[in-house]
Amino acid sequence: MPLNVQDKKAIVADVGAQLAGAQTVVLAEYRGIPVEQLTKLRASARDQGVYLRVLKNTLARRAAQGTTFEPLADSMVGPLIYSISADPIASAKVLQNFAKTQDKLVITAGLYNGKLLDVAGVKALAAIPSRDELLSQLLGVMLAPVSAMARVLGAVAAQKAEGAPAPVAVAPVVEAVAPAEVVAETAAPEASVEPAAAAEPNVETPAAE
Repeated sequence: MPLNVQDKKAIVADVGAQLAGAQTVVLAEYRGIPVEQLTKLRASARDQGVYLRVLKNTLARRAAQGTTFEPLADSMVGPLIYSISADPIASAKVLQNFAKTQDKLVITAGLYNGKLLDVAGVKALAAIPSRDELLSQLLGVMLAPVSAMARVLGAVAAQKAEGAPAPVAVAPVVEAVAPAEVVAETAAPEASVEPAAAAEPNVETPAAE
């Protein structure tokens, strides 16, 4: 059913409002993708805060006119689905992740921070970790020492519960010193014997009669 003038104006106003708060827009051809797959894509985009919509290119150009996304007008050709997000990465990531499992979705162009992106540029943008992923990685790094300490304390508690003796840190030092003390004790008698042995040549013998 063709759109009337009021419908077209409503679509332009809606898309224009999305572009006003967006950082990134990505375009992709969707020709031949089953409806149920597109429904899953829309649900994934919604979960990630991405505005995803199939648009008539004439209406999209009109909505982008006068915005930072106007340079995309030349790329608005063919049956396109528009991915728009305030997050700089989300719109690229949601389409790129879907394209990995559905080769009929073909990314054609994008624009981020006022700069046009080709397909390679969109893929590079999608490869950047999201804010949530970065926070998760940072939290993992921060908790790593705590986790290690918790494992050590848990092992000590388990040893105590089993009645295992705690390791004595000075034991190796005592073992290392003990041989030296034994040598000193055993060497002393030998030193006391030597003077007696040396005195034997001075003992007088009875003169022969």
